[in-house]
Amino acid sequence: MKDTRANHDLRITRRSVLCAAVTTAAAVITSRVLAEEMQKYLPPRMQPKPKGPLVFLDYDKEEIDLAYDQAPWAPNAPEISKRNAQKSATAVARLGEPRRVAYGSAEIEKVEIYTTKKANAPINVFLHGGAWRSGNARGAAYMSESFVDAGAHFISVDFNNAPEVDGNLMVMADQVRRAVAWVYKNAASFGGDPNQLYISGTSSGAHLAAVALTTDWKNDFGLPVDILKGGLCCSGMYDLHPVSLSARAGYVKFTPEMIEKLSPQRHLDKLLAPIVIAHGSLETPEFQRQNREFAAAVKQAGKPVTFLVGQGYNHFEMFETLGNPYGLLGRAMLEQMKLNVAYTARS
Repeated sequence: MKDTRANHDLRITRRSVLCAAVTTAAAVITSRVLAEEMQKYLPPRMQPKPKGPLVFLDYDKEEIDLAYDQAPWAPNAPEISKRNAQKSATAVARLGEPRRVAYGSAEIEKVEIYTTKKANAPINVFLHGGAWRSGNARGAAYMSESFVDAGAHFISVDFNNAPEVDGNLMVMADQVRRAVAWVYKNAASFGGDPNQLYISGTSSGAHLAAVALTTDWKNDFGLPVDILKGGLCCSGMYDLHPVSLSARAGYVKFTPEMIEKLSPQRHLDKLLAPIVIAHGSLETPEFQRQNREFAAAVKQAGKPVTFLVGQGYNHFEMFETLGNPYGLLGRAMLEQMKLNVAYTARS
C-alpha cells in the first residue's frame, strides 16, 4: 500500500515538474516575442516584421529604404501625374510655348521661360524633382500660370538626371547653379528684374534649390552674394548622410565629399535669403524629419524661415499646390515674391 502511494506521489511530482517546465519555457518564448522590437516606419497597410539591425536612428535597412521611396506612401501618384500633364497642356495652350534658351553647352542645359506682360517683373526659377533620376522642365508647365498671371516670369530648368551622369549629384548641382547665374545675368533679355530673383523646388528639386540658396555666389561665380532674394523648398533632403544609407545609393554614387558639399543644412552660414520649407503630413517619416529639422536649423541659425505642413497631403499632392495661387505653396511663394494674386498680367 505504501509502495503504491509512493509511486502515485512520484508520478504527480514528475507531472508537476514537467508542466512547470513547459509553462516556464512558454513564458520565456512569449516574453522574447513580446520583447522583440517590430518595425514601425512603414507605409500604410504594410505588415511590420521584427526589426533588423539599425542603420540610422531607429530605422533598419528596409525601413530606411522605404522612408526614401515615395511610391508606397502615395498610391495615387499615377493619377496625380496624369492630371498635372493635362493641366500643363492647358497652360501651354493658353500661354504659348515657352522660350527654350541654353544656359550651357550640353544639349540638356536649357531653361524654359514663361513670360509675363508686366515690365521688369520678378522671376521664379523652378527646379523639378524626381528622386534625382527622372523629371524634366516641361513637367512643371502647369505651375506657370499662377506666376505669369500674378505678374512674374516662371522659369523651369532642365538638367541631367543622376543616371545620365554616372550618379554624380555634383554635376547636377553645378548645372543648377549655372542656370541660376544665367538667369541673373540675362534677366533683361526677357523683361525680368535680376534684383527680384527667387527659386523654388520640390522633392530632389528642393534639395537642389537649397544647394543654390547656400551657394557662395561671390567666390564661385563673381556675382553679388545675395542674387537670390528668397526660396521655397518643399519635401526636400538637406542632409545626404541618411539618404546615402538607403536604396538610393544604388543609382547615386555618394561620396564623403558629395555628402559634405551638397548637404545644405551644413552650410547655413551661406544662406542669406528668407526661405519657405514645407512637407505634407502624409509623407514618409524621413521626408517629414528632414524638412522639420532643416527648418529648425535655419531658425536656430537666426535666419528668416517659414515652416508649413500640408495637412492631409502626400508627397505629390503637395507639389500641386504650387501651381495654385490659393494653394498652400502657391500662396506662400507669391507672398514671398510680394505678388498680388488678384493681379492678372495676361488676358
